[in-house]
Amino acid sequence: MRSCDDPPKMRIAITSLGIIAPAAIAPIDRFDTAGLASHSAALVRDFRPRDFIAPMKLRRMNQLSRLTVSAARLALGARKLPVGSGVAIGTAFGTVQTSVDYMQEYVEKGAALAPPQLFAESVANAPGSHVAIEHDLRGFNVTITQRESSALAAAMYAAAQIAKGAAPAALIGGVEEVTEMVFSVLARLGATSDRARPFDRRRDGFVMGEGSAVFVAEGEPTSEPIGWLSGFGIGRDTTATMSDWGSDDARVAEVMRAALDDAEIDTVDAIFASANGSRRGDAVEARAIARLFGDNVPPVIATKGTFGEYAAAGALQLAAALTALREQRLPDSVGFEERDPSLPIEPSGGMAAALHNVLINSISAGGGIVCAVASATSS
Repeated sequence: MRSCDDPPKMRIAITSLGIIAPAAIAPIDRFDTAGLASHSAALVRDFRPRDFIAPMKLRRMNQLSRLTVSAARLALGARKLPVGSGVAIGTAFGTVQTSVDYMQEYVEKGAALAPPQLFAESVANAPGSHVAIEHDLRGFNVTITQRESSALAAAMYAAAQIAKGAAPAALIGGVEEVTEMVFSVLARLGATSDRARPFDRRRDGFVMGEGSAVFVAEGEPTSEPIGWLSGFGIGRDTTATMSDWGSDDARVAEVMRAALDDAEIDTVDAIFASANGSRRGDAVEARAIARLFGDNVPPVIATKGTFGEYAAAGALQLAAALTALREQRLPDSVGFEERDPSLPIEPSGGMAAALHNVLINSISAGGGIVCAVASATSS
């Protein structure tokens, strides 16, 4: 029981969201994948940024900024947040393509003729900066790059700032772009696959995805909330390498437990898993879930078989969880077909469910762990 001196529980309302997401995993036609081991990605198709951004502004933005600003516009609609509101965006690799484009122009034309607007767009916080300028938001503005955990880490930062009164509200989210350089490196490392099979016996890597999801988060909701952010946990698996997941399921379970404790609950009604089809990542998460919940594992939902992996996927996980709370229905776990006998759990979904609290996991190659609890009510 909390004493009168204890801080209040975190309850941050999510009152709207905007999503620009891939419809499916398909062969890449954006660049040549010949010679690589994988050739597919979850790409955004038929995206028309001019539907959301004025032409003169559009010219000064790269694709990552266009995705984020458009998702923010969808989230806000005609609403306007207080000027002191903040922005927190997560991205795994940021504006890699813009940096490549700028350096190519620099080499070919020299410093005097290289387009200065490309240089301005080459920093990872360009999308968040454009969002703040577009909506006159003068509070905190942060961009977090923590691989797969970037979007939830950004949400955690923003929620903490709102909870302590540093800002009345914020736009939070994640964004990623499938680029030739990043995809090629990941494919050559053997990290990617042409099919995402979370928790499946035949899993052999993740599918890279792109898109953006942006949420309006408020301390005092000005409209009916979709759901509430009610707890977070953060930590690191020190057994992980720079390019792969670790094996310390006890540590992952501790971070999951920390999120539940922060929300002041004992269990959840579903888990939106970080699983993406990687051999080690899926295994450490499965063991952690079994370790924490024992014989009472709630339904486990794997969304990255649809959306692919990286920071947009973390934001889309949160969107899927909030939508499930609102609709009281769990989405399908796409990509899972054959149970892996070495794993203690398997995913489910595609069913109605009584959902009060759900856990969202985000576990990074490199060892980063962020877990969040989303709730249907503020109590």
